[in-house]
Amino acid sequence: MKTIALFGGSFDPPHLGHYSIVHALLEIKEIDEIIVMPTYLNPFKDASFAPAELRLRWLKEIFKEERKVTVSDFEIQEEKKVPTITTVENLSKNCDKIYLIIGADNLKGLHSWYRYSELEKLVTFMVAHRESISIPPYYADLQVEVNISSSEIRKNIQEEMLCRVNAKEIVQYYKKQLRTTMRERIKKITNVLDTNKAEDIEVFDLHEKNYFVEYAIIASSLGSRHTLALLDHLKKGIKPEETFNNVDESGDWVVIDLGDLLIHIMTAEYRAKYDMETFLSELGQSTGEEW
Repeated sequence: MKTIALFGGSFDPPHLGHYSIVHALLEIKEIDEIIVMPTYLNPFKDASFAPAELRLRWLKEIFKEERKVTVSDFEIQEEKKVPTITTVENLSKNCDKIYLIIGADNLKGLHSWYRYSELEKLVTFMVAHRESISIPPYYADLQVEVNISSSEIRKNIQEEMLCRVNAKEIVQYYKKQLRTTMRERIKKITNVLDTNKAEDIEVFDLHEKNYFVEYAIIASSLGSRHTLALLDHLKKGIKPEETFNNVDESGDWVVIDLGDLLIHIMTAEYRAKYDMETFLSELGQSTGEEW
């Protein structure tokens, strides 16, 4: 009787949380094989940050020394979103029991999974702890706590969150991706401002400086009413992709905090009075680009 554990996900990127789950599974004697299954594209997402073949290679490098671990390309070879039950049905041809590994954060939406009623008959769900979410007694408990996520790592990529074997490569890749994404975000913001007649739009690169955001944008309005109108245009033009963490607004000066990016919209008089360009130039530098 062969028992396998299926651990699927985007692994975008693979991190120490994933590694700890696999090593917890290795301690379970009942499990004969652990199948790590990177998705081509997560069924609940529209895109991935790293391409499938790259995520597959990273996983193979991480687990190449583990005899009981197989990194499978089954879903990647399909080159489309693959429902979990399709993968389970394929694997069930060669095994007697399947543990399906999920995070506790998946429990809430589990019943919405494609063909869930059939899936639950084919697998035993095994749950990794996360964020103090209680695990019902009818699920197998993996007894491992994983409180890091790939999405949070992508925002603040650090080597210590990753497996040593390929941490440097993964960090370099995502930092490059983040820079590309940031350029696209800035381009969209400045396009909204320019289309709605903001003047003297300037972007400051602060990402290597000791400042609380990576970039700052300054734009001049044509007057107090125009300042507030530009704020409204941004709310309509860049939401919901951007999260407005905080907005300080007046007719003379609006400051929008997007977390890693700050937008200043100022009347010409306030811009000259407070000379934000000099302050920001001392921290970083203007990109000097035409936005």
